[in-house]
Amino acid sequence: MRNARALALALGCALASGAGAEAREPASEPAAAAATERGGEAPPREGAVLVARVEGTINPASADYLVHAIDVAQQTHAALLVIELDTPGGSLGSTQEIVRAMLRADAPIAVFVPRGAWAASAGTFITLAAHIAAMAPGSSIGAAHPITIGGDNQRKPADPASEKLPPPSDIELEKAENFTASFIESIAKERGRNVEWAAKAVRESVAIHADEALELNVIDLVAGAREALLAALDGREVRLGGSDVRLVLRHAPLRELPMGLLARLLHAIADPQLAFLLLVAGAGLVWLELNTPGIGVPGVLGTACLIIAATALQLVPFSWLGLALFLGGCALVAAELFVSSYGLLFVAGLVCMLLGGSMIFDRPDVSDLELPFWGVVVPVVASFAAFGALAAWAVGRVLRSPSKLGEGELLGMRGVASTALTPSGTVALRGELWSADADAEIAKGE
Repeated sequence: MRNARALALALGCALASGAGAEAREPASEPAAAAATERGGEAPPREGAVLVARVEGTINPASADYLVHAIDVAQQTHAALLVIELDTPGGSLGSTQEIVRAMLRADAPIAVFVPRGAWAASAGTFITLAAHIAAMAPGSSIGAAHPITIGGDNQRKPADPASEKLPPPSDIELEKAENFTASFIESIAKERGRNVEWAAKAVRESVAIHADEALELNVIDLVAGAREALLAALDGREVRLGGSDVRLVLRHAPLRELPMGLLARLLHAIADPQLAFLLLVAGAGLVWLELNTPGIGVPGVLGTACLIIAATALQLVPFSWLGLALFLGGCALVAAELFVSSYGLLFVAGLVCMLLGGSMIFDRPDVSDLELPFWGVVVPVVASFAAFGALAAWAVGRVLRSPSKLGEGELLGMRGVASTALTPSGTVALRGELWSADADAEIAKGE
């Protein structure tokens, strides 16, 4: 009996011990894994450092360039892709395309805003979407509010003593503001950055400098130059595809990714101000050709300007209503050549050009680019009006002056009779001999 009790007691102790060990095992696995993660080192990410530069607006050309750079970084297993960014903003569609590629990338991406540069509007979205966001002293970020006509982008409190902003009066602008705010908040949350500030950048157009951005957890570090940035990132761990990787950059080769020639050309013309200048210049040159037919050069140059402007409009979001008003104004100005309205058609055309120019790039739902009314539209249209008036005056003066070609040029000039005119003969005039008829006889030498 005692042996049976001893055996039962031993068996019970063994079962209890096994049960206790079995209960601790699941709890010990996460702890062991956490300990291993804390003690272990993330796998290294080695390879070349790729550098892509974007200066100017964010448009389809620059979006294609950056998406291609991200693809190259993934295909070559680059250690890091550095995007040096300096932009005033751009198309929302192109920005979405870039951000989508950055959030899905399995290669580390760092956005660096150099000295004196600005990651404004669309640039704010791109900077926040990077795995590593860095700025140089003297750079700025923010002001991502959708623009309104005339470039008045910032709403102000109705009561100066209150900080509460009134709601937008434009439904389209309100929709654009709510969408872009939600978009930038999701980006900031995904990358673990300041979500509240990101929303303010859209809703209140706040902009900050590099040190303030670092303090507010908008960016990860401040570096004076690219070399300092790479030195600071060497050995840094980056979350990539659900796991951490350690950047090995100390002796990594540097490779520039230049923008192609065609992409550079499209990127250069995808600017609202340049597109508007080309439209006005093309209209003015074609108008001059219509005013003085037969010259040919103004017509060819004007057509070329209009073709380039049409290409630019394929890259920059625009309003068809604004373009129709602008072209209608050009038609009224041209009609002045064929209809005597004492300048009324010309003035009406200029007014339509002003209205169309102010509306042509007013698309806050798809773009944050602006065409300043007083800074660009008015001076350009005024220059067009001055050019048109000067050309009309010059052409009228030529038409009113005596003919300078052919027989009309000889009217009123004095010559010498080489032979007697009885009544026909020869006259020496300006070193040339002309056959002449006289109403009365003229002696030789007279």
